[in-house]
Amino acid sequence: MPQKQKYLLVDGMAILFRAYFATSFTGKIRRTSQGVPVNGVHGFVRYFLDAIQTYKPTHVICCWDMGSKTFRSEQYTEYKGNRPPAPEDLIPQFDLVKEVVSSFDVPNIGIEGYEADDCIGTLAKTLGQDHEVIIVTGDHDMLQLIDESVYVAIMKKGIGNYQLYTIASLLEEKQLTPAQIIDVKGLMGDTADNYPGVKGIGEKTAHKLIQEFGSIDQLLESLDKVSATISRKIEADLDMLHLSRKLATIHCETPLEPLVEEQCVWCFDKQNVYDKFEELEFGGLAKLVEGVTLAEV
Repeated sequence: MPQKQKYLLVDGMAILFRAYFATSFTGKIRRTSQGVPVNGVHGFVRYFLDAIQTYKPTHVICCWDMGSKTFRSEQYTEYKGNRPPAPEDLIPQFDLVKEVVSSFDVPNIGIEGYEADDCIGTLAKTLGQDHEVIIVTGDHDMLQLIDESVYVAIMKKGIGNYQLYTIASLLEEKQLTPAQIIDVKGLMGDTADNYPGVKGIGEKTAHKLIQEFGSIDQLLESLDKVSATISRKIEADLDMLHLSRKLATIHCETPLEPLVEEQCVWCFDKQNVYDKFEELEFGGLAKLVEGVTLAEV
C-alpha cells in the first residue's frame, strides 16, 4: 500500500490579488530599482510560504486563471462582466509570480478556456482518491469540492489566518453539504461573478429553501409547498435558475496533462529561490526560505 501523501493546491490568482490589494491601498507600490512593480508577488510569497508551513504538505501545485474568456462566458456573455480590468501595476506581476513559483520547483497549472477553480477541482477529485488534499483559497465557491479527504482552507484577514473546512465543519457552520453550496448559488446568484440566480431570492431565502428541500431538483418538484410569492419568482426565472446552477458548478474533468508525482514534491534548490529573490530585490524574504521545512517522501 503506497504511503498517503498530502497535496496542497494553491489558488494562485486569489492569493496574488489579495496580496496586491492588501498593500496597494496606501498608494505606495513596492517596486524594484528598475521601477518594476512587485508588491503583489512579494505578498504572494509570504502567503504561499505561510500556507506551506501551516499545513506541511508533501506535494504542492499552484493553479491559475488563463485569461478572462472561459466556457462560462460562452454560456452566459455577462459572466464576470462587471469586473474592472486588472490594475496596471498588477499586470506585469502575473508572469513574475509564476517565475517565482517555478523557482520553488512548484508546477504552475492552467488551461485556456477554464478557470483555476476547474483545474483545482479536477486535481482534487483525482488526487483525493488516494491522498489528503488541502485547497488554499479565499473563494467560498471552493467549498463544493470538500470530500472525505479534500479540505478547503479559506484565507481570512491577515497572513496565517485560515478557516479549515471539512464535511463535518461545513455542515456544523452552514448546515449545508458540499453539493448544496452549488444549489444555494444557483438560487441566489453571485454578484461577484455577475450571474443573477432567481430574481428576488437572496442568500437567506436560498439557504432556507435548500435546507428544507435538499436540492433545487427537489424544490422544483415541491413548488406547491412553498409560498405563492416564492413559487412565482422561481417559475418566472426557471431558465436562469438552471443556468446559474451550471455557472456555479466547478468543472472537475478539465483536460489536464497528467502530472508525475515527482514534479509536485515540495523540495527545491534554495539557491534558485535566492537568485530569483535577488533579481526582484526581495532580500528580506530570504529568512522565510531558510526556515522552510522540505518534504520527506
